[in-house]
Amino acid sequence: MLYYLFQFLDTQFDIPGAGVFQYISFRASMSIIASLIISMLIGRRIIRFLQYKQVGEIIRDLDLQGQEKKKGTPTMGGLIILASIIIPTLLFAKLDNIYVILMLVSTVWLGLIGFADDYIKVFKKDKEGLAGRFKVLGQVGIGIIVGATLYFSDSVLVKNRISTGGEPVEVIIDGKTVSVTAAPTYSEADHSMVTTIPFLKNNEFDYSTLLFFLGDKAKDWSWLVFIPIVIFIVTAVSNGANLTDGLDGLATGTSAIIGVTLAALAWVSGNIIFADYLDIMYIPGSGELVVYIAAFVGACVGFLWYNQYPAQVFMGDTGSLALGGIIAVFAIMIRKELLIPVLCGIFLAENLSVVIQVSYFKYTKKKYGEGRRIFLMSPLHHHFQKKGMHEAKIVGRFWIVGIMLAVLTIVTLKLR
Repeated sequence: MLYYLFQFLDTQFDIPGAGVFQYISFRASMSIIASLIISMLIGRRIIRFLQYKQVGEIIRDLDLQGQEKKKGTPTMGGLIILASIIIPTLLFAKLDNIYVILMLVSTVWLGLIGFADDYIKVFKKDKEGLAGRFKVLGQVGIGIIVGATLYFSDSVLVKNRISTGGEPVEVIIDGKTVSVTAAPTYSEADHSMVTTIPFLKNNEFDYSTLLFFLGDKAKDWSWLVFIPIVIFIVTAVSNGANLTDGLDGLATGTSAIIGVTLAALAWVSGNIIFADYLDIMYIPGSGELVVYIAAFVGACVGFLWYNQYPAQVFMGDTGSLALGGIIAVFAIMIRKELLIPVLCGIFLAENLSVVIQVSYFKYTKKKYGEGRRIFLMSPLHHHFQKKGMHEAKIVGRFWIVGIMLAVLTIVTLKLR
């Protein structure tokens, strides 16, 4: 909203400094600062309110070190994260941008699913929370909305570079022949469902090629492939973040690292100069997502003020389901969804540890009559807890791995 206010002040009254709101870098900076301030200002009040309402964490007896100390710690702290994302975005982003609109819808939608789950657990005293089928139904719903909007909206466009430029060209200026360097040329903005494949030189992939058997009609029906892929990614990453949220600061810190990386990817994808230099897809309008993801990073870091060990508040599903879904939708928008296994490697490892543990247990029980386990406990972070490693050390080491994966993700822009 402030963008439009200062645009009006700049054009109508020529107020000095008002034009600075035209710059994404400035608004992103203000967004992250506002997010940090909001999370710290409202965090304490929300924690006290949750304590007053006795909204405490219900702890299952898993025989883990320090588990009993967490009993009664306020949960549903994800409300702090959601407010710290939404308010700065409304203040500093262009609200007519299709990408920003979709991110706000996704944030609220997934936040409500998580809130419903936490509400049932805390106030209805049901440890199972929202039935799994309803969670999945909600995730599928937002996947359909995001996938259909990105596929069918005329506002979602990409440009691909036709020529690299750089070749000297002779032109006549004021009657004199001058040699100048030709600028790179791009195709017209095209509504295309291409995405980026990491580590390959010609790294653009069109989902319609999966329907090669339809011939010329493949592009018309590629939504049959694209939308289910979006649904799968949103569901998988959202659940991965939810599983990761088991130690103080683990999911929050990991999400902040991922958010910084996504900000860099959105910045270069939405800026034609950087897109040309890195020889990547240029996505008009996607640069505005930097303002949103700046608020996301600020919200995560601000929440860590209260969520680091020993945690004063837990985010609950209100926060964890939203964080994972936000990351997934954001990556899809900037056409970097195939980088998710690398960037979100922590979430992937947590997800796989549960799948492997359950599958192997069922297999050995069927074969030997007794279920066996690969990990001492899943998700993966509990395995290290069972080995006697302190919670803070596990979180710190997971963060280090997350940073390494984030650097590798950035490197893929040039490593092909």
